[in-house]
Amino acid sequence: MPEHSVVVFDGVCNLCNGAVQFILKRDPKQRFIFCPAQSAYAQAQLAEHGLQDLGLESFVLIENQQAYLRTDAALRIARQLSGLWFLFGIFWLVPRPLRDWFYNALGRRRYQWFGKRQQCMLPTDELMQRFRLE
Repeated sequence: MPEHSVVVFDGVCNLCNGAVQFILKRDPKQRFIFCPAQSAYAQAQLAEHGLQDLGLESFVLIENQQAYLRTDAALRIARQLSGLWFLFGIFWLVPRPLRDWFYNALGRRRYQWFGKRQQCMLPTDELMQRFRLE
């Protein structure tokens, strides 16, 4: 299997699960695999990059042995999706502290605004190869 970029997400967050579904639909080259932050695989990946204390507060992209957090992760993902999502690259012009301030504000309220699940999303058999749950 070719090298994939790993997306670590909060598996019980409805907003995060929606983001995963969004990416899946726009990733025809299957560049990304996904793992809930609650999984052993995600914890091992985070520890490998010194992020074991990150908790569930951030969306993480691990690409080419480098970890990207928050808006850096989201923008790197967007530029690889099909369609015009690469246009979100304009937000690279916004200083990271400002981008991440908005990201963190949304992140603190994500359960309140979007809700949460009782358990992590279970992918369909068709999508199982794109997830690491162990």
